[in-house]
Amino acid sequence: MSQLLQTRAKMTDDALVLEGQLRECYGRVVYSHKTHEKCADILLKRHGLIKVSQIVLSALVTGGIISTFFGTGNCGAAVSVVLSTMLLALNSYTKDYDLGEIAQKHRHAGSNLWIIREKYLSLLTDIRVGDVPLDVVRERRDELTNELHGVYAGAPSTNYKAYKKAQEALKNLEDMTFSNDEIDAFLPQELKRNSALSRQQN
Repeated sequence: MSQLLQTRAKMTDDALVLEGQLRECYGRVVYSHKTHEKCADILLKRHGLIKVSQIVLSALVTGGIISTFFGTGNCGAAVSVVLSTMLLALNSYTKDYDLGEIAQKHRHAGSNLWIIREKYLSLLTDIRVGDVPLDVVRERRDELTNELHGVYAGAPSTNYKAYKKAQEALKNLEDMTFSNDEIDAFLPQELKRNSALSRQQN
């Protein structure tokens, strides 16, 4: 904690204000990225259910199963009409709304937001290290703002359900959070932080 306070003491007021703005931007991009991912997941799941329903209804309507169980009288005809109407409604819905295509657009937006998210993180790191002039930081910030505008302009709208799932993943499941041990597991021995700390202490 003392090292963090010393680092902050070295930062100018302007740098702190700029860092605060970039932290806000970073947080919004993190949520947007995860929300688009969750939107894609929801739509793909719905798309799969609709496809299965279409197959089942089509088999029931055209396969003679209805007449086998309900006969060819009024009861069988009524059931056949209901199922045919349901199938027609699903076919019309998928014709107007290609859920697979919309899900792919969400995936594409999420991919574009991911790289912007990483650029914000790198920029925040550069500010904290203090070896980048603030004019350069502002220029990069403005470039990222324009990049974000381009992504949001071409991205499909998200929904509240996806936002809540994103919030659950980020806050409770800690999708964006790793412990030192978890990160060390991915790195070679020379780059492991806990090993380096233990060597320093010894």
